[in-house]
Amino acid sequence: MLKERLKKYNIILASGSPRRQQLLKDLNLDFSIQLKEIEENFPSNLKGSEITDYLAKLKSTPFQKLKKNDILITSDTIVWLHNKAIGKPKSKIEAIEIFNKLSGNMHQVITSVCIKTTQNIKIFNDTTNVFFKTLTDEEINYYIDNFSPYDKAGGYGVQDWIGYIGVEKIEGSFYNVMGFPIHKFYQEMLKF
Repeated sequence: MLKERLKKYNIILASGSPRRQQLLKDLNLDFSIQLKEIEENFPSNLKGSEITDYLAKLKSTPFQKLKKNDILITSDTIVWLHNKAIGKPKSKIEAIEIFNKLSGNMHQVITSVCIKTTQNIKIFNDTTNVFFKTLTDEEINYYIDNFSPYDKAGGYGVQDWIGYIGVEKIEGSFYNVMGFPIHKFYQEMLKF
C-alpha cells in the first residue's frame, strides 16, 4: 500500500542497522542505503527523547544536496535507565556492567526518526518500557560471548536469545525496542 503511494519518491535510509533495513523491507518499500560518518555527540543537558531527537536530526545534516523527490530517513535509539543514556558497549567489561544495571530493572528504549525532504523536516519518537528479569552471571556471559552486543543500544537485541529468556514484559512497541517505531513511521509516510 505504502509502496504504491510513494512510488514517485526516492527513499534513502541513512542507517547501517540491519534491523532498520529489514523492517523497511518488510513494509515492502523500495529504498537505498547511504551511510555518512558523523560524530554522535550531544549536549549534556539533554534528557531522554531530547537526545534521540537531536541525534536523529544530526545524522541528517551531512545530506545537504537532496533532490526534490528524495525522502531521507535517519534514526537514533538509546536505552534510558536511572536518568542516564546507555549507548552501545565498547568492550566485554562495559557490556557486563550494562547487563548488571538492566538485570531485574525496568528501562526505557527511546527511538527517534527524522524524515527530511528539500521542503520539510519531521522528527518523532517513541518510548517503550522493557522489564528484565534478574539475569545470572552465566546468562550474561553466554549472551555476550555468543551474540553481538556491540552494535546495539544497551548491548542487547530484544529479538535475540537474551530477549527470549530475559525480557519479562514490554509496555509499548516491540519494534521500537528493535530500533525503529515502524507503526509511527508508517503513519507519517502515509501523509506524503
